[in-house]
Amino acid sequence: MPEFKFVYTGIRVRDLDRALQFYVGILGMKLRKREKELENRGEFAIVESEGSDQTLEINWYEDDSPVAGPYREGEELDHLAFRVDAFDDALDHLARAGHPVVMGPIDDGKYRVAYVKDPDGIWVEVYEVREAAGR
Repeated sequence: MPEFKFVYTGIRVRDLDRALQFYVGILGMKLRKREKELENRGEFAIVESEGSDQTLEINWYEDDSPVAGPYREGEELDHLAFRVDAFDDALDHLARAGHPVVMGPIDDGKYRVAYVKDPDGIWVEVYEVREAAGR
């Protein structure tokens, strides 16, 4: 069985700037990255707390995004992310277990990323870091 390592949590927000004001401005987290995503018509930011190895990904989506859904107060978990070393094997393993890819794979040269859903419909990101990326 492929090894899956849990590495970060992604949340869904209604207003990315407002969320960053809270996590960065009030909680003191450091903004590491902010980027638009053409594939899912959204934008995300990566923030981290000093001294922690956990990362928070904050996601915002346009209303017509393929991954946008109804927002319910306090239930804005967007996805869970697992890093794998054998990307294709991991996706095959998940598909055989009844969890086929629902978005992706996406390959930006640095990462290979795909999404499956858990039994309750929570999106689970599976990704691999390319060796050429230096990690």
